[in-house]
Amino acid sequence: MPINILMPALSPTMEKGNLAKWLKKEGEAVKTGDVIAEIETDKATMEYESVDDGVLAKIVVPEGTNDVPVNQLIAVLAQEGEDPKQAAAEAAKAARPAQAASAGTPSPQRGEGTAQLAAPAATAAQSRPTEARAPSQEARVPSPPPAPAAPSPRWGEGGGEGVRTNGHGAPAGATNRIFSSPLARRLAKEAGIDIGRIEASGPHGRVIARDVEAAKSGRGALRAPRAAPAAPAGAPTPLIARSLSDQQIRALYEDGSYELVPHDGMRRTIAQRLTASVQTIPHFYLTVDCDIGKLIEAREEINAAAPKDKDGKPAYKLSVNDFVIKALALALQRVPDANVSWTDAGMLKHKHSDIGVAVALPNGLITPIVRNAETKSLSAISNEMKELAGRARARKLKPQEYQGGTTAVSNLGMYGIKDFTAVINPPHATILAVGAGEERAVVRAGKIEVAHIMSVTLSCDHRAVDGALGAVLIGAFKALIENPVMMLV
Repeated sequence: MPINILMPALSPTMEKGNLAKWLKKEGEAVKTGDVIAEIETDKATMEYESVDDGVLAKIVVPEGTNDVPVNQLIAVLAQEGEDPKQAAAEAAKAARPAQAASAGTPSPQRGEGTAQLAAPAATAAQSRPTEARAPSQEARVPSPPPAPAAPSPRWGEGGGEGVRTNGHGAPAGATNRIFSSPLARRLAKEAGIDIGRIEASGPHGRVIARDVEAAKSGRGALRAPRAAPAAPAGAPTPLIARSLSDQQIRALYEDGSYELVPHDGMRRTIAQRLTASVQTIPHFYLTVDCDIGKLIEAREEINAAAPKDKDGKPAYKLSVNDFVIKALALALQRVPDANVSWTDAGMLKHKHSDIGVAVALPNGLITPIVRNAETKSLSAISNEMKELAGRARARKLKPQEYQGGTTAVSNLGMYGIKDFTAVINPPHATILAVGAGEERAVVRAGKIEVAHIMSVTLSCDHRAVDGALGAVLIGAFKALIENPVMMLV
């Protein structure tokens, strides 16, 4: 039997991947462990190794294909003694029923696709399935009043009983019921289109999936936005504003005055994770100023004393960030109650300090992790970070090199930023935002002096780290960063 090669899940959160390159050709022999393809995830480009011996009989998904769902067939491997051409034909034949069965049903796993919902069995033979109508599938939106002030409410909002219409208008003050299928409503929501603006072509004036697709592609007309009904006199003003849809945002700008650049996988993942972070994690922030005069002196002495190879290249070159990583790792060991991750079942208390370090990329950022940082020397941390950052920019990190960790460091000091607050990256309970070190006037023993000061801000998850505990942690960090010799004991 031929072996189906499926799009692998290269990380726990991966749902799609880009097939960047095939390293084997059709008809070429493959051995276990051979790298046969390069797969791009939202964070890295990874090599895909074969787990079987055989001949690559058929490449189903060509290289350069983006957004290939996990577990989708991408190639067929003929086993020893099998005819590759026959294996490819059998795989194609076996794939046809599955493709036919899924043609009218969206994938429940990923919630994507443009096919309409399958009709009842009595009408399944029709070329275009007819979607059943049910009261539970109705969405109510208010009819347009004279004032065009606020953005229109999304589908499923609004109140009051009104006349049933086909979605093309109703008497002023009445409530229109826009009939639509569940798939159409979901597709409209994903596309950011108010379903009340979509021209219906389904039975009884019903909005169906093909209407949404036509609106997305520009083939279908969109009715004018529906304004929210004027609030009655004396009614309270709502404090929470609804976010604007894509169509509403574009309507604010003239055609041709902007370029639409589609989001890539990394940018979407960053947006989703950090939006979830600020919505679900109760952040609070603690800021201290650190005198890094001794650190600067120690850094210069250590770098000057670094051994050099035959080409005169030093064995290491420490940065301020290397000291920050080490100091935070040791501070977590001194305050173990803050070296935690929140879960609903209980608190995860970590034994080691695994420090993620934010690395800027052209289209986002990634946080490679220095594992067991409390046990490593400054020179080891420095060299490891250089290597991790280089592979991060080349998108060559493995998932285990950027997933997990117990806390993170985000340093914008090299950009001249004095201080800022960083968003916690789950499952961490803290993140340290590091500003630029600069000369500032300070008062010591009643006298004004110049000192090299660096401001740092600790963001804490209040579910896991209370205010006093966070203060103890950032205090331990301050003591270490201001006296770097303590990191060596």
